[in-house]
Amino acid sequence: MIVLLLHIITCFLVTATASSPHGFTIDLIQRSFINASSSRLSKTQLGSPYADTVYNVNAGNYLMKLQIGTPPFEIEAVLDTGSDLIWTQCLPCPNCYDQYAPIFDPSKSFTFKEKRCLGHSCPYEIVYEDGTYSKGTFATETVTILSTSGEPLVLAETTIGCGRDNFGFDPSISGMVGLDWGSLSLISQMGGDFLGLISYCLSGEGTSKINFGANAIVAGDGTVAADMFIKMDHQSFYYLNLDAVSVEDTRIETLGTTFHALDGNIIIDSGTTFTYLPGTYCYQVREAVANVVVASQVPDPGNSNMLCYNSDTIDIFPVITMHFAGGADLVLDKYNMYVETHTGGTFCLTIVCNDPPKLAIFGNRAQNNLLVGYDTSSRVVSFKPTKCSALWN
Repeated sequence: MIVLLLHIITCFLVTATASSPHGFTIDLIQRSFINASSSRLSKTQLGSPYADTVYNVNAGNYLMKLQIGTPPFEIEAVLDTGSDLIWTQCLPCPNCYDQYAPIFDPSKSFTFKEKRCLGHSCPYEIVYEDGTYSKGTFATETVTILSTSGEPLVLAETTIGCGRDNFGFDPSISGMVGLDWGSLSLISQMGGDFLGLISYCLSGEGTSKINFGANAIVAGDGTVAADMFIKMDHQSFYYLNLDAVSVEDTRIETLGTTFHALDGNIIIDSGTTFTYLPGTYCYQVREAVANVVVASQVPDPGNSNMLCYNSDTIDIFPVITMHFAGGADLVLDKYNMYVETHTGGTFCLTIVCNDPPKLAIFGNRAQNNLLVGYDTSSRVVSFKPTKCSALWN
């Protein structure tokens, strides 16, 4: 979920600002970054941490289960590689959005400690691109997640945001878990033992998992790897470089357009539902889709300027392939690229056109049924086609 603003008044935090399982063994692909990661991981006897995730159908995002406080208090917060702040709603909360689950009460945790700046509480304000926001104060608190060792991983004195003025979020969520490479993200605060390795497998049904450390390596038959770009002057996002999009056999190159880049031009974000491309290039992709589909085009029922057609079946739509720098030709399932409206009988392309300065985003719908692994030290994102709902059953 892309952030427009993360404002911190602080005398002690140095941070990059952000804009928005069971153990298993798999064959290693012949890529040096995998071998390097596995050899480094063999030096630690720590278990591999993981957390359960569940699809939030109302908001089109994925919720990560973790515990905060002592005694542990479970929350379900959005799994978000597009931001770095971990925050949850806290009592007392004069301006909280309605939340189905109980709200965290810091007074009942004996490990909660509010951060202080020049003798006062240290406030934050985080505003996301969709207009939602959270305002509150920083604190340190114990965060607990599961581990394959059989013992939970307990992260003492983890910096979190205690939100007391929050707006616009779905009532099924308790907050956000930022997972980008910024210093306040969960993976950064877990420390170097886990090498910045994350993987998840998103499914629109059932429970799946997010992995950290040893079990986060994605490899084996069918795996493709894209170069990851980290821009020190462009916040703490994970960038990929989209070289082209193919609609069936028609390849639309970014070369020759303003979207073309060599150092990253699209964010991969688990907290954003659809995929967003810049206007001029995006309309070329939409035109290629329109040239294939034999059906009646209709206005977008959601008023989001999506390309929509009357159809009772998804089979009429073309296969779309994303070509990322590094050799990742990602052939996407039709479910990844087209969505049926709630009323039925209409399908829309899940690639949405926007204009600068809005960022291009590779969203979570496009990542469904892919085991997606991030390796920040080797600067790669790996994708492996996987039936996510069956992976950990």
